[in-house]
Amino acid sequence: MSNKRLVIISGGAGGIGTSLSTLFCQQGYAVAIGYSNNRQKAEELALQLNIQGAKALAVAMDYSCRDSIKKAIAKVTEHFLQPVSILINNGALAQEKQFETITDDDWERMLKVNLQGPFIAVQETLNDMKQQQWGRVINITSIGGQWGGFNQVHYAASKAGLINFTQSISKIYSKDGIASMAIAIGLVATDMSAKELASEAGKDKVRNIPAGRLACADEVAKQVLHLCQDDSFYLTGQTINMNGGMYFG
Repeated sequence: MSNKRLVIISGGAGGIGTSLSTLFCQQGYAVAIGYSNNRQKAEELALQLNIQGAKALAVAMDYSCRDSIKKAIAKVTEHFLQPVSILINNGALAQEKQFETITDDDWERMLKVNLQGPFIAVQETLNDMKQQQWGRVINITSIGGQWGGFNQVHYAASKAGLINFTQSISKIYSKDGIASMAIAIGLVATDMSAKELASEAGKDKVRNIPAGRLACADEVAKQVLHLCQDDSFYLTGQTINMNGGMYFG
């Protein structure tokens, strides 16, 4: 049955998002490729995947706006004629900024997209999952949310909140067959991390990764796919540390 399920992926055309969208399509899932700014990239990815025989749809999904999220879910369920079974909260904002220069607007925008957005998306997909008595909420978090931030304090705070949110959803809804898990990634080779990795602090981080390299987006996607299998249900509430040995908490 799992290969017939519908998955929504926010940031579905970004670095990790592209790998997620591609892998889930290859495994037979119906995939909604959520985008905020990358409309052209999302639509091109969906077209490419559909040509290959997949079931993909690019859909506008602004995580700072409940109305946008609701419209996206309605469009996706109507298009595929099935309820949402899997929600992958992958899209996020990042901003390199010294703590003293973070403005109120910076802080509010960061938490609105990175934390409030997933909260809204879960609320809006819960009924579908509860009716099926099966669901997955997978939150892509960060090592920054576990050990704090330096030049991205607001980003780290949002990801820490997302880890706690993952646990709360697990406590409330596991009884309904809905498992909630997080993957806390370290340094992944994507466009989003490029600026950080180009800085001296970023280069120093790479040199100190015990695994000796950055993670690949495909590696993250494969772990997410594993968490969406029936036999991974008992991992509900857990945060999987995927950081090459940088942090073991």
